[in-house]
Parts: sequence; structure tokens; C-alpha cells
Amino acid sequence: MNLKEHIRHIPDFPKPGILFYDISTLLAHPKAWHHAINQLAELVAPYKPDILAGIESRGFLVAAPLALQLDVGFCMIRKKGKLPGKTYSHKYELEYGTDEIELADGLIEPGQRVIILDDLLATGGTMSASVELIRSVGAEVEATACLIELSFLKGRDRLDVPFHTLMDYES
Repeated sequence: MNLKEHIRHIPDFPKPGILFYDISTLLAHPKAWHHAINQLAELVAPYKPDILAGIESRGFLVAAPLALQLDVGFCMIRKKGKLPGKTYSHKYELEYGTDEIELADGLIEPGQRVIILDDLLATGGTMSASVELIRSVGAEVEATACLIELSFLKGRDRLDVPFHTLMDYES
């Protein structure tokens, strides 16, 4: 199955000059969505993860069903101020400014094997920051994965762990 046939391209969103790769059409097609999750399971299972971490917000849609399929835990990496209780945070540089992500305390234990997932890898900034955040609690980031990679932005070059993708757009 060609999963790219189920990705909608929306020009000039969220601002002029940006081409948005929309996974909503993939999610709406049960056979394609099931196929995508099965393919991710084949890529991720060999790492024997204890828990999958999904990056806000479309990464939740990828990691949660995959965690169920692999019978492992799931946790959320969110923007600052979105999680209740004690959190661990990591501030990172953006092209223009900074951002901060958080992980709720007590969800990932030191030494656990973690795979981080998102819907799309562009510049790699948030994924790289997520790797550092997970490491800061003493866990091992075994790999990262996304549905889509915009390889022309070279985001995987910012990662020091294996990266897997189902679809690659080169321009």
C-alpha cells in the first residue's frame, strides 16, 4: 500500500510558503491507518521498548495505538504548562527564539528503553529536544520514528539515535 496516497498536501498552511503534510486523511482511512501502525510496529518492536513517548500533539495519535499493539506503555511529551503535577522540562533553541517541552514525573523510570514518535520530522529540533528530555530522567532512547520525514530539511542529522520513517518527501 502506498501510504503517500493518503497524505493530503495543504499549501500556505499555517503561513504562506509552507506546504503542510496532513495526516488526517490517513487517519480517516482505516486500512491505510492500520497498515501504517503495522509498519511502525515492525520498525519499533526489535528495539524491545518499555514505553513509547509521543510528541504533542499528532505524535500522540501515532504512539498511543502503537503502544497498544506492542503491549507497552505510552507517555506524552507536551509543551510547557500542559501537564499537571511535577514535570521534567527541557528548553531548546528554535530558529527564532526558544521553546520548552515537558514530561510528567513518574512515567518513565531510569534505565527504561524508550522510543520517541511524532507524525513528521522536519528540522529535528523538537525530536532532538525530546531525546534530551527523556535522557534527563535516566532512560535510554533506543530510537525515534515518524510517519513522514521532510528529508530536504535534514532533521535526522540532529539526532544521535536511530531514526525510522514510513514516508520520505525530498522536496
